[in-house]
Amino acid sequence: MEKPQKMPKVAKVKNKAPAEIQITAEQLLREAKERDLEIVPPPPKQKISDPEELADYQHRKRKAFEDNIRKNRTVISNWIKYAQWEESQKAVDRARSIYERALDVDHRNITIWLKYTELEMRNRQVNHARNLWDRAVTILPRANQFWYKYTYMEEMLGNIAGARQVFERWMEWEPEEQAWLTYIKFEMRYKEIGRARDIYNKFVMVHPDVPNWIRYAKFEERQGFISGARKVYERAVEFFGEDIIDERLYIAFAKFEEAQREHDRARVVYKYALDHLPKDKTADIYKAYTIHEKKYGDRTGIEDVIVSKRKYQYEEEVKNNPHNYDSWFDLLRLVEEEGNTEIIRETFERAIANIPPSKDKEMWRRYIYLWINYALYEELEMEDEERTRQIYRMCLT
Repeated sequence: MEKPQKMPKVAKVKNKAPAEIQITAEQLLREAKERDLEIVPPPPKQKISDPEELADYQHRKRKAFEDNIRKNRTVISNWIKYAQWEESQKAVDRARSIYERALDVDHRNITIWLKYTELEMRNRQVNHARNLWDRAVTILPRANQFWYKYTYMEEMLGNIAGARQVFERWMEWEPEEQAWLTYIKFEMRYKEIGRARDIYNKFVMVHPDVPNWIRYAKFEERQGFISGARKVYERAVEFFGEDIIDERLYIAFAKFEEAQREHDRARVVYKYALDHLPKDKTADIYKAYTIHEKKYGDRTGIEDVIVSKRKYQYEEEVKNNPHNYDSWFDLLRLVEEEGNTEIIRETFERAIANIPPSKDKEMWRRYIYLWINYALYEELEMEDEERTRQIYRMCLT
Protein backbone atom coordinates (compact mmCIF):
# COMPACT_ATOMS: atom_id res chain seq x y z
CA MET A 1 0.00 0.00 0.00
CA GLU A 2 1.46 3.33 -1.12
CA LYS A 3 2.19 5.95 1.48
CA PRO A 4 0.42 9.25 1.01
CA GLN A 5 2.70 12.00 -0.29
CA LYS A 6 3.45 14.73 2.18
CA MET A 7 2.91 18.32 1.13
CA PRO A 8 5.99 20.54 1.51
CA LYS A 9 5.90 22.83 4.47
CA VAL A 10 5.39 26.52 3.81
CA ALA A 11 8.47 28.44 4.80
CA LYS A 12 7.83 30.92 7.53
CA VAL A 13 8.98 34.46 6.87
CA LYS A 14 10.65 35.67 10.00
CA ASN A 15 11.07 39.33 8.94
CA LYS A 16 8.15 40.82 7.03
CA ALA A 17 9.52 44.37 6.98
CA PRO A 18 10.22 45.89 3.51
CA ALA A 19 13.80 45.76 2.25
CA GLU A 20 15.87 48.88 2.74
CA ILE A 21 16.75 49.08 -0.98
CA GLN A 22 13.70 48.77 -3.23
CA ILE A 23 14.14 47.56 -6.83
CA THR A 24 11.68 49.07 -9.28
CA ALA A 25 10.52 47.73 -12.62
CA GLU A 26 12.24 50.68 -14.29
CA GLN A 27 15.61 49.61 -12.83
CA LEU A 28 15.09 46.07 -14.05
CA LEU A 29 14.30 47.27 -17.58
CA ARG A 30 17.26 49.67 -17.60
CA GLU A 31 19.64 46.91 -16.52
CA ALA A 32 18.30 44.59 -19.21
CA LYS A 33 18.76 47.33 -21.83
CA GLU A 34 22.33 48.00 -20.71
CA ARG A 35 23.16 44.35 -21.12
CA ASP A 36 21.77 44.46 -24.67
CA LEU A 37 24.12 47.33 -25.51
CA GLU A 38 27.20 45.46 -24.42
CA ILE A 39 29.68 45.23 -27.28
CA VAL A 40 29.48 41.85 -28.89
CA PRO A 41 32.65 40.88 -30.71
CA PRO A 42 32.06 40.64 -34.46
CA PRO A 43 32.14 37.23 -36.04
CA PRO A 44 35.44 36.31 -37.61
CA LYS A 45 35.81 37.28 -41.25
CA GLN A 46 35.44 34.40 -43.61
CA LYS A 47 38.11 34.17 -46.25
CA ILE A 48 37.22 32.35 -49.43
CA SER A 49 40.32 30.85 -50.97
CA ASP A 50 39.09 28.63 -53.82
CA PRO A 51 36.17 28.41 -56.30
CA GLU A 52 34.52 25.57 -54.41
CA GLU A 53 34.25 27.64 -51.23
CA LEU A 54 32.90 30.58 -53.24
CA ALA A 55 30.28 28.39 -54.91
CA ASP A 56 29.28 26.99 -51.53
CA TYR A 57 29.01 30.50 -50.03
CA GLN A 58 26.93 31.74 -52.98
CA HIS A 59 24.67 28.71 -52.77
CA ARG A 60 23.98 29.32 -49.07
CA LYS A 61 23.29 33.04 -49.61
CA ARG A 62 20.97 32.37 -52.55
CA LYS A 63 19.09 29.76 -50.57
CA ALA A 64 18.63 32.26 -47.73
CA PHE A 65 17.37 34.94 -50.12
CA GLU A 66 15.01 32.51 -51.85
CA ASP A 67 13.66 31.36 -48.48
CA ASN A 68 12.93 34.96 -47.48
CA ILE A 69 11.12 35.57 -50.76
CA ARG A 70 9.17 32.33 -50.43
CA LYS A 71 7.95 33.41 -46.98
CA ASN A 72 6.55 36.70 -48.29
CA ARG A 73 6.75 37.49 -51.99
CA THR A 74 5.22 40.94 -51.57
CA VAL A 75 8.08 42.38 -49.45
CA ILE A 76 9.87 44.26 -52.22
CA SER A 77 12.94 45.03 -50.10
CA ASN A 78 13.81 41.30 -50.10
CA TRP A 79 13.86 41.26 -53.90
CA ILE A 80 16.00 44.40 -54.08
CA LYS A 81 18.54 43.12 -51.52
CA TYR A 82 18.76 39.85 -53.44
CA ALA A 83 19.36 41.62 -56.76
CA GLN A 84 21.91 44.00 -55.27
CA TRP A 85 23.80 41.07 -53.75
CA GLU A 86 23.90 39.32 -57.13
CA GLU A 87 25.24 42.52 -58.67
CA SER A 88 27.96 42.63 -56.01
CA GLN A 89 28.91 39.10 -57.13
CA LYS A 90 29.24 40.42 -60.72
CA ALA A 91 26.25 38.28 -61.70
CA VAL A 92 24.39 40.99 -63.64
CA ASP A 93 22.29 38.48 -65.57
CA ARG A 94 21.08 36.92 -62.31
CA ALA A 95 20.31 40.37 -60.86
CA ARG A 96 18.38 41.20 -64.01
CA SER A 97 16.40 37.96 -63.68
CA ILE A 98 15.54 38.77 -60.05
CA TYR A 99 14.25 42.21 -60.98
CA GLU A 100 12.11 40.68 -63.73
CA ARG A 101 10.64 38.24 -61.21
CA ALA A 102 9.95 41.15 -58.85
CA LEU A 103 8.13 43.00 -61.63
CA ASP A 104 5.97 39.92 -62.17
CA VAL A 105 4.94 40.26 -58.52
CA ASP A 106 4.31 44.04 -58.59
CA HIS A 107 4.76 45.70 -61.97
CA ARG A 108 3.43 49.05 -60.71
CA ASN A 109 6.08 49.47 -58.03
CA ILE A 110 8.15 52.53 -58.93
CA THR A 111 11.09 51.56 -56.71
CA ILE A 112 11.65 48.27 -58.57
CA TRP A 113 11.78 50.05 -61.93
CA LEU A 114 14.19 52.68 -60.63
CA LYS A 115 16.54 50.13 -59.03
CA TYR A 116 16.42 47.97 -62.15
CA THR A 117 17.34 50.84 -64.49
CA GLU A 118 20.07 52.03 -62.09
CA LEU A 119 21.58 48.54 -62.34
CA GLU A 120 21.68 48.78 -66.13
CA MET A 121 23.14 52.29 -66.13
CA ARG A 122 25.81 51.43 -63.55
CA ASN A 123 26.92 48.58 -65.78
CA ARG A 124 26.82 50.82 -68.89
CA GLN A 125 24.06 48.78 -70.51
CA VAL A 126 22.56 51.77 -72.33
CA ASN A 127 20.23 49.87 -74.64
CA HIS A 128 18.94 47.75 -71.76
CA ALA A 129 18.30 50.92 -69.74
CA ARG A 130 16.57 52.55 -72.70
CA ASN A 131 14.28 49.55 -73.16
CA LEU A 132 13.48 49.56 -69.45
CA TRP A 133 12.56 53.26 -69.48
CA ASP A 134 10.31 52.63 -72.49
CA ARG A 135 8.56 49.82 -70.65
CA ALA A 136 8.26 51.89 -67.47
CA VAL A 137 6.74 54.99 -69.10
CA THR A 138 4.35 52.80 -71.09
CA ILE A 139 3.05 51.05 -67.98
CA LEU A 140 3.18 54.09 -65.64
CA PRO A 141 2.97 57.21 -67.82
CA ARG A 142 1.95 59.39 -64.87
CA ALA A 143 5.09 58.57 -62.87
CA ASN A 144 7.09 61.72 -63.57
CA GLN A 145 10.25 60.27 -62.02
CA PHE A 146 10.64 57.93 -64.98
CA TRP A 147 10.35 60.73 -67.54
CA TYR A 148 12.76 63.00 -65.67
CA LYS A 149 15.41 60.27 -65.40
CA TYR A 150 14.84 59.06 -68.96
CA THR A 151 15.36 62.52 -70.47
CA TYR A 152 18.33 63.18 -68.19
CA MET A 153 20.00 59.93 -69.27
CA GLU A 154 19.55 60.73 -72.96
CA GLU A 155 20.91 64.24 -72.49
CA MET A 156 23.94 63.00 -70.54
CA LEU A 157 24.64 60.55 -73.36
CA GLY A 158 24.60 63.46 -75.80
CA ASN A 159 21.51 62.13 -77.55
CA ILE A 160 19.74 65.50 -77.74
CA ALA A 161 17.31 64.41 -80.47
CA GLY A 162 16.40 61.33 -78.44
CA ALA A 163 15.84 63.41 -75.31
CA ARG A 164 13.60 65.75 -77.30
CA GLN A 165 11.55 62.79 -78.56
CA VAL A 166 11.10 61.57 -74.99
CA PHE A 167 9.98 65.05 -73.92
CA GLU A 168 7.45 65.14 -76.77
CA ARG A 169 6.04 61.76 -75.74
CA TRP A 170 5.79 63.06 -72.19
CA MET A 171 3.97 66.25 -73.18
CA GLU A 172 1.31 64.20 -74.97
CA TRP A 173 0.14 63.15 -71.49
CA GLU A 174 -0.30 66.82 -70.52
CA PRO A 175 1.73 66.54 -67.31
CA GLU A 176 2.05 69.08 -64.49
CA GLU A 177 3.48 72.56 -65.01
CA GLN A 178 7.01 71.73 -63.84
CA ALA A 179 7.40 69.14 -66.60
CA TRP A 180 6.69 71.77 -69.28
CA LEU A 181 9.12 74.21 -67.69
CA THR A 182 11.78 71.49 -67.59
CA TYR A 183 11.29 70.92 -71.32
CA ILE A 184 11.59 74.66 -71.99
CA LYS A 185 14.82 74.87 -69.95
CA PHE A 186 16.16 71.89 -71.90
CA GLU A 187 15.61 73.72 -75.20
CA MET A 188 17.07 76.95 -73.85
CA ARG A 189 20.27 75.14 -72.83
CA TYR A 190 20.82 74.55 -76.55
CA LYS A 191 19.65 78.06 -77.60
CA GLU A 192 16.54 76.67 -79.32
CA ILE A 193 14.42 79.79 -78.78
CA GLY A 194 11.91 78.92 -81.49
CA ARG A 195 11.29 75.47 -80.05
CA ALA A 196 10.92 76.95 -76.55
CA ARG A 197 8.34 79.41 -77.90
CA ASP A 198 6.35 76.57 -79.46
CA ILE A 199 6.38 74.73 -76.13
CA TYR A 200 5.13 77.86 -74.36
CA ASN A 201 2.29 78.11 -76.89
CA LYS A 202 1.16 74.58 -76.03
CA PHE A 203 1.84 75.08 -72.33
CA VAL A 204 -0.54 78.03 -71.89
CA MET A 205 -3.28 76.06 -73.64
CA VAL A 206 -2.86 73.01 -71.38
CA HIS A 207 -2.39 75.07 -68.20
CA PRO A 208 -4.19 78.36 -68.96
CA ASP A 209 -3.42 80.10 -65.70
CA VAL A 210 -2.56 83.80 -65.46
CA PRO A 211 0.95 83.23 -63.99
CA ASN A 212 1.80 80.98 -66.96
CA TRP A 213 0.75 83.62 -69.49
CA ILE A 214 2.85 86.18 -67.61
CA ARG A 215 5.78 83.74 -67.59
CA TYR A 216 5.41 83.34 -71.37
CA ALA A 217 5.37 87.11 -71.93
CA LYS A 218 8.43 87.62 -69.74
CA PHE A 219 10.23 84.92 -71.71
CA GLU A 220 9.63 86.90 -74.91
CA GLU A 221 10.76 90.09 -73.18
CA ARG A 222 14.00 88.48 -71.95
CA GLN A 223 14.79 87.35 -75.47
CA GLY A 224 14.34 90.92 -76.71
CA PHE A 225 11.09 90.24 -78.60
CA ILE A 226 9.15 93.24 -77.28
CA SER A 227 6.38 93.05 -79.87
CA GLY A 228 6.10 89.31 -79.19
CA ALA A 229 5.72 89.93 -75.46
CA ARG A 230 3.03 92.53 -76.13
CA LYS A 231 1.17 90.08 -78.37
CA VAL A 232 1.28 87.46 -75.61
CA TYR A 233 -0.29 89.90 -73.15
CA GLU A 234 -2.94 90.87 -75.70
CA ARG A 235 -3.67 87.20 -76.42
CA ALA A 236 -4.04 86.57 -72.69
CA VAL A 237 -6.51 89.45 -72.30
CA GLU A 238 -8.49 88.13 -75.26
CA PHE A 239 -8.26 84.52 -74.01
CA PHE A 240 -9.71 85.26 -70.58
CA GLY A 241 -12.21 87.83 -71.88
CA GLU A 242 -14.45 89.64 -69.45
CA ASP A 243 -15.62 86.50 -67.64
CA ILE A 244 -12.29 85.75 -65.95
CA ILE A 245 -10.43 88.99 -65.29
CA ASP A 246 -7.37 88.76 -63.06
CA GLU A 247 -5.75 91.97 -61.84
CA ARG A 248 -2.31 90.29 -61.86
CA LEU A 249 -2.42 90.05 -65.65
CA TYR A 250 -3.26 93.74 -66.12
CA ILE A 251 -0.68 94.93 -63.59
CA ALA A 252 2.02 92.84 -65.32
CA PHE A 253 0.89 94.13 -68.74
CA ALA A 254 0.94 97.76 -67.59
CA LYS A 255 4.34 97.41 -65.93
CA PHE A 256 5.68 95.85 -69.12
CA GLU A 257 4.51 98.90 -71.10
CA GLU A 258 5.98 101.14 -68.41
CA ALA A 259 9.35 99.39 -68.76
CA GLN A 260 9.21 100.10 -72.51
CA ARG A 261 8.42 103.78 -71.71
CA GLU A 262 5.04 103.40 -73.38
CA HIS A 263 3.24 105.34 -70.66
CA ASP A 264 0.13 106.05 -72.73
CA ARG A 265 -0.27 102.33 -73.40
CA ALA A 266 0.17 101.63 -69.67
CA ARG A 267 -2.60 104.13 -68.86
CA VAL A 268 -4.92 102.46 -71.35
CA VAL A 269 -4.29 99.08 -69.70
CA TYR A 270 -4.94 100.48 -66.22
CA LYS A 271 -8.13 102.23 -67.29
CA TYR A 272 -9.40 99.15 -69.12
CA ALA A 273 -8.82 97.06 -65.99
CA LEU A 274 -10.59 99.60 -63.77
CA ASP A 275 -13.58 99.67 -66.13
CA HIS A 276 -13.94 95.90 -66.38
CA LEU A 277 -12.75 94.46 -63.07
CA PRO A 278 -15.22 94.00 -60.20
CA LYS A 279 -14.94 96.95 -57.85
CA ASP A 280 -13.84 94.78 -54.94
CA LYS A 281 -10.79 93.60 -56.90
CA THR A 282 -9.32 96.91 -58.02
CA ALA A 283 -7.37 97.95 -54.92
CA ASP A 284 -4.01 96.80 -56.31
CA ILE A 285 -4.82 98.29 -59.72
CA TYR A 286 -5.52 101.69 -58.16
CA LYS A 287 -2.32 101.49 -56.16
CA ALA A 288 -0.18 100.61 -59.19
CA TYR A 289 -1.94 103.21 -61.36
CA THR A 290 -1.39 105.95 -58.76
CA ILE A 291 2.33 105.11 -58.47
CA HIS A 292 2.64 105.17 -62.26
CA GLU A 293 0.99 108.58 -62.57
CA LYS A 294 3.07 110.06 -59.75
CA LYS A 295 6.23 108.92 -61.57
CA TYR A 296 5.32 109.68 -65.17
CA GLY A 297 2.01 111.56 -65.26
CA ASP A 298 1.05 115.23 -65.21
CA ARG A 299 -1.37 116.97 -62.88
CA THR A 300 -4.38 115.97 -65.00
CA GLY A 301 -3.40 112.32 -64.95
CA ILE A 302 -2.97 112.29 -61.19
CA GLU A 303 -6.34 114.00 -60.75
CA ASP A 304 -7.97 111.39 -62.98
CA VAL A 305 -6.62 108.62 -60.77
CA ILE A 306 -7.83 110.37 -57.61
CA VAL A 307 -11.28 110.97 -59.11
CA SER A 308 -11.48 107.35 -60.23
CA LYS A 309 -10.54 106.17 -56.75
CA ARG A 310 -13.13 108.43 -55.11
CA LYS A 311 -15.72 107.16 -57.55
CA TYR A 312 -14.87 103.61 -56.50
CA GLN A 313 -15.26 104.57 -52.82
CA TYR A 314 -18.69 106.14 -53.44
CA GLU A 315 -19.77 103.06 -55.39
CA GLU A 316 -18.83 100.91 -52.41
CA GLU A 317 -20.75 103.20 -50.03
CA VAL A 318 -24.00 103.09 -52.03
CA LYS A 319 -23.56 99.35 -52.49
CA ASN A 320 -23.32 98.83 -48.73
CA ASN A 321 -26.12 101.35 -47.98
CA PRO A 322 -28.36 102.12 -50.99
CA HIS A 323 -30.27 104.71 -48.93
CA ASN A 324 -27.20 106.85 -48.30
CA TYR A 325 -28.41 109.68 -50.54
CA ASP A 326 -25.43 111.93 -49.74
CA SER A 327 -23.12 109.32 -51.29
CA TRP A 328 -25.44 109.15 -54.32
CA PHE A 329 -25.11 112.93 -54.76
CA ASP A 330 -21.30 112.71 -54.52
CA LEU A 331 -21.21 109.86 -57.01
CA LEU A 332 -23.52 111.69 -59.43
CA ARG A 333 -21.35 114.79 -59.27
CA LEU A 334 -18.28 112.79 -60.31
CA VAL A 335 -20.19 110.97 -63.03
CA GLU A 336 -21.53 114.25 -64.45
CA GLU A 337 -17.99 115.63 -64.62
CA GLU A 338 -17.03 112.70 -66.85
CA GLY A 339 -19.80 113.70 -69.26
CA ASN A 340 -20.94 110.25 -70.38
CA THR A 341 -24.71 110.71 -70.85
CA GLU A 342 -25.54 107.01 -70.79
CA ILE A 343 -23.64 106.43 -67.52
CA ILE A 344 -25.15 109.58 -65.96
CA ARG A 345 -28.71 108.48 -66.73
CA GLU A 346 -27.99 104.93 -65.56
CA THR A 347 -26.62 106.27 -62.25
CA PHE A 348 -29.67 108.53 -61.74
CA GLU A 349 -31.98 105.57 -62.40
CA ARG A 350 -30.08 103.47 -59.85
CA ALA A 351 -30.31 106.25 -57.28
CA ILE A 352 -34.06 106.96 -57.58
CA ALA A 353 -34.83 103.23 -57.43
CA ASN A 354 -33.94 103.27 -53.71
CA ILE A 355 -37.17 104.50 -52.10
CA PRO A 356 -36.77 105.52 -48.41
CA PRO A 357 -37.79 102.63 -46.13
CA SER A 358 -39.24 104.94 -43.43
CA LYS A 359 -41.37 108.12 -43.22
CA ASP A 360 -38.46 110.26 -42.06
CA LYS A 361 -38.99 113.71 -43.64
CA GLU A 362 -35.29 114.50 -44.01
CA MET A 363 -34.66 111.23 -45.85
CA TRP A 364 -37.62 111.85 -48.16
CA ARG A 365 -36.44 115.39 -48.82
CA ARG A 366 -33.01 114.14 -49.93
CA TYR A 367 -34.70 111.50 -52.07
CA ILE A 368 -36.92 114.08 -53.82
CA TYR A 369 -33.85 116.19 -54.54
CA LEU A 370 -32.49 113.26 -56.55
CA TRP A 371 -35.56 113.44 -58.80
CA ILE A 372 -35.26 117.20 -59.11
CA ASN A 373 -31.56 117.00 -60.03
CA TYR A 374 -32.38 114.32 -62.58
CA ALA A 375 -35.04 116.52 -64.16
CA LEU A 376 -32.75 119.58 -64.14
CA TYR A 377 -30.00 117.61 -65.83
CA GLU A 378 -32.37 116.58 -68.65
CA GLU A 379 -33.75 120.10 -68.96
CA LEU A 380 -30.56 122.19 -68.76
CA GLU A 381 -27.80 119.88 -69.93
CA MET A 382 -29.60 117.67 -72.44
CA GLU A 383 -32.37 120.18 -73.31
CA ASP A 384 -34.82 117.30 -73.56
CA GLU A 385 -38.18 118.75 -72.49
CA GLU A 386 -40.17 115.60 -73.12
CA ARG A 387 -37.86 113.46 -70.96
CA THR A 388 -37.96 116.17 -68.27
CA ARG A 389 -41.79 116.05 -68.17
CA GLN A 390 -41.64 112.26 -68.01
CA ILE A 391 -39.31 112.37 -64.97
CA TYR A 392 -41.61 114.83 -63.13
CA ARG A 393 -44.65 112.62 -63.86
CA MET A 394 -42.81 109.54 -62.55
CA CYS A 395 -41.85 111.43 -59.40
CA LEU A 396 -45.42 112.56 -58.72
CA THR A 397 -46.88 109.10 -59.24
